Amino acid sequence: MRGIPVSDGVCHGKALVLGTADQTSIPRYPITEADIPQHIQRLEQAMLETRQQVLAVQQKVTKNIGSKDAGIFDAHLLVLEDPALVDEATRRIQEEKLNVETAFHLAAESYTAALAAIEDDFLRERVADMRDVTQRVLDVLLGRGESIDLAHLTEPCIVIANDLSPSRTAVLDKRMVLGFATDIGGRTSHTAIMARSLRIPAVVGLNTASTELRTGQHVLIDGFNGLLITSPTDQTLFEYGQLVKRQVGLEEKLRETRDKASVTLDGSPIALSANIELPAEAQDVMDSGAEGVGLYRTEYLFINRTSLPTEEEQYSAYRQVAALLKPHPVIIRTLDLGGDKFISHLNVAPEMNPFLGWRAIRFCLHEKDLFRKQLRAILRASAEGNVKMMYPMISGLNELNQANALVEECRAELRAEGVPFDENMDVGIMIEIPSAALAADMLAKRVKFFSLGTNDLIQYSLAVDRLNAKIAHLYEPTHPSILRLIKMTTDAARANGIWTGVCGEMASDPSLTPLLLGLGVNEISVAPAFVPKIKFLIRRLKMPEAQALAAFALNCESHSEILDRSEALARQAAPSLFESMPHP
Repeated sequence: MRGIPVSDGVCHGKALVLGTADQTSIPRYPITEADIPQHIQRLEQAMLETRQQVLAVQQKVTKNIGSKDAGIFDAHLLVLEDPALVDEATRRIQEEKLNVETAFHLAAESYTAALAAIEDDFLRERVADMRDVTQRVLDVLLGRGESIDLAHLTEPCIVIANDLSPSRTAVLDKRMVLGFATDIGGRTSHTAIMARSLRIPAVVGLNTASTELRTGQHVLIDGFNGLLITSPTDQTLFEYGQLVKRQVGLEEKLRETRDKASVTLDGSPIALSANIELPAEAQDVMDSGAEGVGLYRTEYLFINRTSLPTEEEQYSAYRQVAALLKPHPVIIRTLDLGGDKFISHLNVAPEMNPFLGWRAIRFCLHEKDLFRKQLRAILRASAEGNVKMMYPMISGLNELNQANALVEECRAELRAEGVPFDENMDVGIMIEIPSAALAADMLAKRVKFFSLGTNDLIQYSLAVDRLNAKIAHLYEPTHPSILRLIKMTTDAARANGIWTGVCGEMASDPSLTPLLLGLGVNEISVAPAFVPKIKFLIRRLKMPEAQALAAFALNCESHSEILDRSEALARQAAPSLFESMPHP
């Protein structure tokens, strides 16, 4: 079975298949007016008890794994504090005269369905957190515990489930749980993050594993390639034993590369940075060997809460990262959310096509008070001396000029108030809309750097929603038009004396690293976990070969031929990097 690899490693053993919660067993019955106070009281008590459970899990994770991973459960606590969920359940109790179990279940389903419909990987994967905490509340209301206690298993096993909640993953006994596989889930889910922290192999997105497998069946989990193998033969076990040995050797080589410069074999420096979302991840950046932060997403400060963050709160979060990582640069991206995704307290109307709607810089230029607070916070953090800032979703000069004008207003305010900031802080833009790439020569005259957001650039250029299974095969990073847009951007940047980075998924794929370098990219920014592999490869590439590859690609009509040629060059330069990866 092929799924999504989320935590490296190989393990084999007996399967332990977990059942799913039986939603049909939720009792539904009408209540009288006199019953209402009792049912509301039971809801309040269940919310309180669930909060105590989540806090206990969080404390255990803090003790056993660390405070950064324990921070995952802050989102669970915020769900329990969100009045919208309780208000909807209470309304159903009062107006529809429904019992508390049914009222809460319907409110929770409505809540999670709204979040699941959002076309954003990060936010959609928070649905698992939502379901985790609301299921806990339901279990308290129904007086039922977990059928299998993963914290107190008596023999080693590989857990197979439709889904595994973050809170169950957090408390499992890693001495007994060799690895796990689930039918659903994604790379950035909190369950996947917990698996990596626990260092156990994990594969998600297997679709039917929990229904096709049975407890006691022998299985092998390949967390490198996202495979689940049933009843592995002795030959398969031997081959995977060899793979693990090679992987151990590669990891040793990657550790040796950690503190070395990110420079090609012929001496061309390539800045290698990391993408982060939370201040706590700054330590991961240092541990990975990255040269600073190429993308600091700021959305986490604004979601899963009932009020907007203050300027002081934002300043503290930005300054914390900058202070820890200096003198390395920290590039903070201004808010990249929109009307389809968050902050219900702003009463944003739903949109028919939110990806082409009121989002990112468009949203910020309309909500100027919100934007000014963020700009002031970033400017204040720039006093550390290593902060840069970039705007997302710039489509042309008008938006850039408006944003820069607001920055100048904030600078003037801070000067008048005597608040220190870096007068020379670099400001750049994301190139993720085709119009920005086509106008790159004009935009380059007014900014200090470009950062290619390849996920959206590909999506907008090819008119492909990569989350739509029917057309996902049309999402082609090596499509000739995409490569020409990238080259147009890097050429415009070089002509105007500025640099170009790339921080989308293309940057994380070693198969595409030679192509990006050849197209003129000066900086690559990836999740901290990918930094060692990309650095290892960069140090074994020669720029003339990468440039020859790019010249071929720009004159080639076949996206698959371009991809094959790029991967072949990467494999030739660093074969050990690809030994755990299947050859196409």
